Amino acid sequence: MTRRWLFADQLGPHFDVGRGGVLLVESRRALGRRPFHRQKLHLVLSALRHRAAELGDSAVLLRTDTYTEALREMGEPVRVHEPTSYAAERLVRRLLATGMVESVDPTPGYSLSREDFARWADGRRRLRMEDFYRFQRQRLDLLVEGDRPVGGRWSFDEDNREPPPKGAERLDVPAPYQPREDDIDAEVRDDLDRWTREGHVRPTGVDGPRLFAVTRREALAALERFVTHRLGAFGPHEDAMLRGDWAMAHSLLSVPLNLGLLDPVEVADRAVQAYRDGDAPLASVEGFVRQVIGWREYVWHLYWHFGPTYRRRNALQVRSPLPDWFDRLDADAVDAACLQDAVAGVRDRGWVHHIPRLMVLGNWAAQRGYDPDALTEWFQTRFVDGYDWVMPANVVGMSQHADGGAMATKPYVSGGAYINRMSDYCGGCRYDPRKRVGDDACPFTAGYWAYLDRNAERLEGNHRMARPLQQRRRLADLTEVVAQERHRGDGAP
Repeated sequence: MTRRWLFADQLGPHFDVGRGGVLLVESRRALGRRPFHRQKLHLVLSALRHRAAELGDSAVLLRTDTYTEALREMGEPVRVHEPTSYAAERLVRRLLATGMVESVDPTPGYSLSREDFARWADGRRRLRMEDFYRFQRQRLDLLVEGDRPVGGRWSFDEDNREPPPKGAERLDVPAPYQPREDDIDAEVRDDLDRWTREGHVRPTGVDGPRLFAVTRREALAALERFVTHRLGAFGPHEDAMLRGDWAMAHSLLSVPLNLGLLDPVEVADRAVQAYRDGDAPLASVEGFVRQVIGWREYVWHLYWHFGPTYRRRNALQVRSPLPDWFDRLDADAVDAACLQDAVAGVRDRGWVHHIPRLMVLGNWAAQRGYDPDALTEWFQTRFVDGYDWVMPANVVGMSQHADGGAMATKPYVSGGAYINRMSDYCGGCRYDPRKRVGDDACPFTAGYWAYLDRNAERLEGNHRMARPLQQRRRLADLTEVVAQERHRGDGAP
């Protein structure tokens, strides 16, 4: 029987092991090629080594410089599942041509195959997530009764936009699942320390306790704790931010999902079961299901649908390089409370939830005109759940509107008023979200109007931007705001 080569994001039981056994590879060149977050490197290595330990004699774990070197060392052809990046796909094709890879099978890591998505997308003028999500719900029989949605609505998004409770420092929910580190984690930490000293890897961020599941057992425990204790609070406050509560009621399942430890359908099914059992409200369950089998799979398929050049789209023609403080995660250089906390979260954990990503970090980058390709690389390498397929659509499409509206109907930019409404940051910040001009003017508020002024011609035909563009013309201090933000430049706010 031919051995199965599993990549580090194909580690769950739904990825076929077969009777021929498994090959797992640690490629030090792949780990050191980019400035990955220290904790991301730890998670990947820990997951690989734990999987090898679980499989015992049926697994071969090779630690080599390159993947090709590992296959040469094996000395026999292997089978693979479809990889999750263009670079890995090119590698597999080269190895297939040499005979080192015997066959490439469809990936079981997503609920819909690439071929089936292509059939769904064929002939559509625009690929909107809401259309795809409805298709997924019906196809997978999730929260539907016949051809109708449970509760009479496909989306309860409007119910899931509550600000944090007034005066609360943390949500009143049990803490998320916390894995226990073991001897494998200690070995990984020692290896990373040594490789960093020797210059083999060049990590960013800081080391810290492992916060995310890296085994199937841990992933199931994390899923169960979320569904049982936290899912009910997830929906109402999924867009809220508190400086004292980095996890809020989020699931923290993106890492085990992206390592392939959980099947997305089993995750969605478990949440739906909680609703059926009366253990979680419909709005929370629907919001979570939308994330897992809607948005996540939509982003996966857009990666392949739009092609390898998509991440270099730059419809707004912005070219500013990432400033040093942003690139190095120097949160101490930042005074703006929301941005400081978001950058510190990336530095300390390699993770913040989707609203700090979109409405703080992404919003700031869009307002300052950071190069979208460089920003995509930053998100991909600095986040523990960042992968080649994950970030292009999230950053280029949704966050930066750099694809000209191919996936999102408007830019996701806002002033300080949104952050003030959805968080507790502004009360203790040196900047005032109501002010556009002056030493205490909020850089998000001022930056928003400067962004609209800079991109007015390019956004003129977007009906969802018509009102803010009209409001911009009524600002008596617009010239002063634009000059102020131009002077601010690349400096940390």
